Amino acid sequence: MNTFPLSKSVSVLLLLFLLIGGLYFTREFAVPVAIAGLLSMLLVPLSRRFEKKGMNRAVATLLCILVMLLVIAGIAALIAWQVSDLAQDTAKMQERIIKMGEQLRQYISKTLGISKEQQQQMLEKQQSSASDSAGTLVKAVLASLMSTLVNAVLVVVYIFLFMFFRGHLKKFILQLVSPGEKQKSEIIINDVSKVSQKYLSGMGMMIVCLWIMYGIGYTIVGVKNAIFFAILCGLLEIVPFVGNVTGTAITLLMAVSQGGSSNMIIGILITYGVVQFIQTYLLEPLVVGAEVNINPLFTILVIIVGEMIWGIPGMILAIPILGMVKIICDHVQPLKPFGFLIGEEKKAKEESGVIKKIKGWFK
Repeated sequence: MNTFPLSKSVSVLLLLFLLIGGLYFTREFAVPVAIAGLLSMLLVPLSRRFEKKGMNRAVATLLCILVMLLVIAGIAALIAWQVSDLAQDTAKMQERIIKMGEQLRQYISKTLGISKEQQQQMLEKQQSSASDSAGTLVKAVLASLMSTLVNAVLVVVYIFLFMFFRGHLKKFILQLVSPGEKQKSEIIINDVSKVSQKYLSGMGMMIVCLWIMYGIGYTIVGVKNAIFFAILCGLLEIVPFVGNVTGTAITLLMAVSQGGSSNMIIGILITYGVVQFIQTYLLEPLVVGAEVNINPLFTILVIIVGEMIWGIPGMILAIPILGMVKIICDHVQPLKPFGFLIGEEKKAKEESGVIKKIKGWFK
């Protein structure tokens, strides 16, 4: 009877725990390297196009990085422009929040029997304790900003080095395997690179689609600064499951603080529901889901584990990294059961003419 020996199971579990522990304790080094690796895979096709036109690899790599930075700067400028418009309504929002706070205090006084004076004393105690830790909070924020800036510079440097020395790195990996396995190893490397490129480009396409849909929905509903909240909801989508809920919750809170009516709140919720339906049943299967074929159970598990190990960057990187791991498992005979466990079983589906036409647009 061909069974999986207990010793091998113990070895796999031990290797898994060692891997997770290593990723956790080296997260300050590993996170920028992982981000740079994925972005460099995304930029490689553009670099190859430049190189085919006779451009030097170093110049092509620098040009690709410049294009990436310009896109990021454009998004940041658009957000800053919308934030400046939003800041003009700050005084009105403060007045609205003060009124809402007063109504809440009256409700607490009538319902729970806590007088306004007692509530004020409780607030003053909390403010005094909060002021003591304000200096520590400011120092932590400054340290975090400095760390983020250093990591951003490191990511740019890593991207340049990965792209410039990609041929050397590929030869190194091929030298680790036996001559008979080199062809299969090249297939694995190419498939991993293609999946990363298609997933990241598909995610970018989906975010742009979300900007358009949220922008139209929020504008129809009457949300102030609809473009800003549409951009926010779209960008937060890079954090799976949590991002879309967070973006909608922020939009609801800001709408309430701006004096939005109940009809506006219902409209925001309807917009969220319609966009999520389109995203789940149309955009993700056509644009993203087809490239990283992972079943929902392991999608949720890997996001939770990614957050525990690397925080928010781990949640963002979890799915593409697991997709690459699945491809490796699918091509290595002893690891095929794990690839089957991670992935979804393919089922033949009859598609309508409309779905086929839409898929043709994306292709």
